[in-house]
Amino acid sequence: MFVGAGPRPARPDPDQEAVTIEKGKLGVIGGMGPQATIQFCQRIVDLTAARFDQEHLPMLVLNDTQMPDRTAALLSGDREPVEERLLADAGVLAQWGAAAIAITCNTAHAFLPAIKKRLPVPVVNMIDETAEAVKAMGCRRVGILGTDGTLHTGLYHAALEKRGIETLSPSPAAQEGIMSLIYDEIKGGLPGREEKFAPADQELREKGCERIILACTELSAYGVWHGLDGFYVDAMDVLARRCVEVCGYPLREYASRGGACS
Repeated sequence: MFVGAGPRPARPDPDQEAVTIEKGKLGVIGGMGPQATIQFCQRIVDLTAARFDQEHLPMLVLNDTQMPDRTAALLSGDREPVEERLLADAGVLAQWGAAAIAITCNTAHAFLPAIKKRLPVPVVNMIDETAEAVKAMGCRRVGILGTDGTLHTGLYHAALEKRGIETLSPSPAAQEGIMSLIYDEIKGGLPGREEKFAPADQELREKGCERIILACTELSAYGVWHGLDGFYVDAMDVLARRCVEVCGYPLREYASRGGACS
């Protein structure tokens, strides 16, 4: 799903030779947080079916660690500083030659509707792409783990419910643990403690969720460090996979969208 200028590039035809697909550079608005940005870039490398340097997807990475906090902006209502910074970063990446842009922060996607007409190049929408991936799995009920900002705005809830998928969030007490895991530990360079993740995870499983979406890129990092299995749909992984496709590069054969829901 694309937000911004121009028509959406077509999904590559799997029967078409990769060399005939027009290739473009990927711009990355990162720094939200830095650890997530590093992991996103690593996933692009891992997911691209390349045999040598020149077959890899070129990335233009703007690691904007000075981006205002997205959750604080949403909860306070002071959205303009984040919106203007996103536009400025997108402008820089467009000047550098980006054909499409990825934003390595789920919560930041809440600001896109207000600025989409001013974007110089299209943004690959992590929320919509993840919702499509979950729909393709045949899931009927999924849990959402993310920041207070992401849950407050209902980003994933709206995208999934539009596709006929029921969504559930953690209780306030369990959500406090998730927020502490994200802000007090992972953003501070720590791997995160399982006891902060477990209550929300257990709640959503007990409520019958068929999958749980890791709807925060810090939780994507947590998933790697703690070896989370295929029960979790990692939004950053979905975004990375789609960015490889959008920019006209072939995916590795093992880069599947995950198994079907039971």
